[in-house]
Amino acid sequence: MAQGLRLVLFGPPGAGKGTQAQLLRDRFDLTHIASGDLFRHHLGQGTPLGLRAKEYMNKGELVPDEVTIDIILDEVMSIRDDDGFILDGFPRNPNQAQVLEKKLSAESRNLDKVVHIDVSEPELLRRLGGRYVCRACQAPHSIREGEEVKNCDQCGGELYQRDDDAPVAIKKRLAVYNEETSPLLGFYRSRGVLVDVSGDNTVDEVNKQVLAALGA
Repeated sequence: MAQGLRLVLFGPPGAGKGTQAQLLRDRFDLTHIASGDLFRHHLGQGTPLGLRAKEYMNKGELVPDEVTIDIILDEVMSIRDDDGFILDGFPRNPNQAQVLEKKLSAESRNLDKVVHIDVSEPELLRRLGGRYVCRACQAPHSIREGEEVKNCDQCGGELYQRDDDAPVAIKKRLAVYNEETSPLLGFYRSRGVLVDVSGDNTVDEVNKQVLAALGA
């Protein structure tokens, strides 16, 4: 496999999907579509799709699948047929997966692989509990337990921990993932495109597993 790959990176919060997506993007010259970044872009730019999402968010409601799907598919379908992409953070449930599959199939652009990065819960709790972000440049930092929280090593800005990286919030996020997103394993396994890699290892070791799973 080489350029033109169409991939989904799938795994729990803290699995390292974003890091692996960036490595694959650079190696294969793919477009990295991160659902969170895409949402922030549409909200910040006040696009029609962003305004639709904001209506629900302002009411304290979850953004419905149909809006999320429209935001992601708008980006996916803007990519040329002979170019590839990596989906990171989407799909999150079988309904989204089915809509994505139908849309891609209609354009003869089926997914090549869905990479499932599996990480043990103790390791996820350790990683997420030590995750800090720079207030100024938003660069992520990993702080080990007992280690002093210093300033950003990129811009010198203050580091802080997001509310959803607090221990109680982490366990809730993992519970939601297990309930809503884990069923995707069966969906993609039945399609013959799912590959499993262990995410408990270092970034380089995980990347070697991912590349091997892709036959690269």
